[in-house]
Amino acid sequence: MPSFDVVSEVDLQEVRNAVDQANREVKTRFDFKGVDAIFEHSNSSEIVLRAEQEFQLQQMMDILRQKLVKRKVDVGCMDIGEPESSLNAARQRVVIQQGIASEEAKKMVKAIKAGKIKVQAQIQGEQIRVSGKKRDDLQQVIALLKEADYGLPLQFTNFRD
Repeated sequence: MPSFDVVSEVDLQEVRNAVDQANREVKTRFDFKGVDAIFEHSNSSEIVLRAEQEFQLQQMMDILRQKLVKRKVDVGCMDIGEPESSLNAARQRVVIQQGIASEEAKKMVKAIKAGKIKVQAQIQGEQIRVSGKKRDDLQQVIALLKEADYGLPLQFTNFRD
């Protein structure tokens, strides 16, 4: 029976490379001369932007987005936190989302069932497996999910005939 998986994955190595490039650019830019501004990337999927003032965080966020786009990482995967600022320091957290959250997965399965397409959709951890008798039905499901906006980048993998 034909099937495929709906996943939301990000290549964390490309994210790490983009953060390194963004750090290099911040060090060489004229408007950041003498400013203590840095991107910190931990082993998990979290990036912390640190600067002296809040408007510099906005400029740094633009740099990060540019570098991610150049590395073909979808910026829709970023969950951007509120900037936190004190007297002489500001910081902002950005979490790179991996996988499909259970609430979003339930919404997707509900949308597939509401589409009246003869397929079965099952939630398997952080992905959704869709199977059906006809390949055309599966392609309709892919089109249906691409039309809707779930706030995260979707990939369709493991297509089996």
